[in-house]
Amino acid sequence: MTSIYILLAAVLIFILVLIKYIRIIPQSEQYVIERLGSYHATWGVGIHVMVPFIDRIANRISLKELVMNSNPQPVITKDNITMSIDTVLFFQITDAFAYTYGVNNPLAAIENLTTTTLRNIIGDLELDETLTSRDIINSKMRVSLDEAANAWGIKVLRVEVKNIVPPKDIQDTMEKQMRAERERREAILKAEGEKKSAILVAEGQKQAMILEAEAKKQSQILAAQADKESIILKAEADKEAAIRTAEGEAQAILEVQQATAKGLELISKAMPTDQAMTLKALEAFSAIANGQATKIIIPSDIQGIAGLTTSITEIMQNKNTK
Repeated sequence: MTSIYILLAAVLIFILVLIKYIRIIPQSEQYVIERLGSYHATWGVGIHVMVPFIDRIANRISLKELVMNSNPQPVITKDNITMSIDTVLFFQITDAFAYTYGVNNPLAAIENLTTTTLRNIIGDLELDETLTSRDIINSKMRVSLDEAANAWGIKVLRVEVKNIVPPKDIQDTMEKQMRAERERREAILKAEGEKKSAILVAEGQKQAMILEAEAKKQSQILAAQADKESIILKAEADKEAAIRTAEGEAQAILEVQQATAKGLELISKAMPTDQAMTLKALEAFSAIANGQATKIIIPSDIQGIAGLTTSITEIMQNKNTK
């Protein structure tokens, strides 16, 4: 019975030892295995069995991207300004063997390398360049750190400068400069606003004057056109009146001529005697004498009037005969 207990205990101990030396490695890790004190293998994902009392795990390596924050470091710029800068480093272990055996305490080595590299880069820059060149600083640090850490199995992915803290007096000076710059910009914006306002007012006045001049010009044009049309209408009216007057006078002359012709025709039909014609001539001269004329021309031979009348009578008789 005692031997059975001893056997069960031995089996239990063997199972416990076996469980202890069986390792299931997850996806994001690697194990560095040493056998009898020397490097044996690097185990990846899966189930692995160690030889009891011979193999041991020298290092457990995480393959995930790691982040390391560095403490604020005092650095001196090219123009001898001391400031404090802290950075954050993103890196990944790509070679478990080199990471384990390449350097003692790799994280401390990376942190110290970050500090020295940062001081070298800032030492080549002036204060203003340091404050405005974060991308350049990040790029230079990443290249330099990646080149140095490659021998330790570390891949530097990114380096970011978190804070740049100048000395207090520099900060006060910068704040004063920023305040002065803001005031200057405000004054410029105010002046530009006033300038634009004045320009707009002047343009408005100019436009108003132009419109007023255009309106006055248009009014003068319309007045001139009205005067012109009035003169034309008046001239046309005067012309029409003159035409009407001339037509009336012509009509009157025509009617007088027709009346005269008709009177001569009646005289011709009546066949007056020489004595009657002479008498009428004397009456006509008497009427002329009683008028307003200052000069009267009397034929030298009054008998000539009767002769003239007789001639006219003969002409009318011949016309009627025809």
